[in-house]
Amino acid sequence: MTDGDTILVADDSEDDVMLLKLALEKANLCKSVHTVSDGEEAIAYLQGSSQYADRSQFPLPAILLLDLKMPRKGGFEVLTWVRSQDGLGYLPVFIFTASMRQEDVQRAYELGADGFLVKPGANWLACNQFPAARR
Repeated sequence: MTDGDTILVADDSEDDVMLLKLALEKANLCKSVHTVSDGEEAIAYLQGSSQYADRSQFPLPAILLLDLKMPRKGGFEVLTWVRSQDGLGYLPVFIFTASMRQEDVQRAYELGADGFLVKPGANWLACNQFPAARR
């Protein structure tokens, strides 16, 4: 059972997670964002194992956002695992990374990603979050 309002973000950058949460809240795109900081934690969350066993606290997400470069297991490994699980075939998975390498984009789609989103750089964020900085 999924909670249509839940997004799971797997990213080891606290700054990126904070900015993403702010953007999602501002756009009113979801009510609940759960975060994990590495690929093994993402898999544990999706399995409902360990600390994530209580589905009332940790519902299956409606969307998974994966960073590519994380400790323990990277985004490609998690994506491969998700696509191998019968019960998770419904789950839209979007890669959310700083990488702009064409090889990463191609591999993500080959492994079954639903989308590939490039994180904006810190300078772009600063300029758009603080209009005075553009002057």
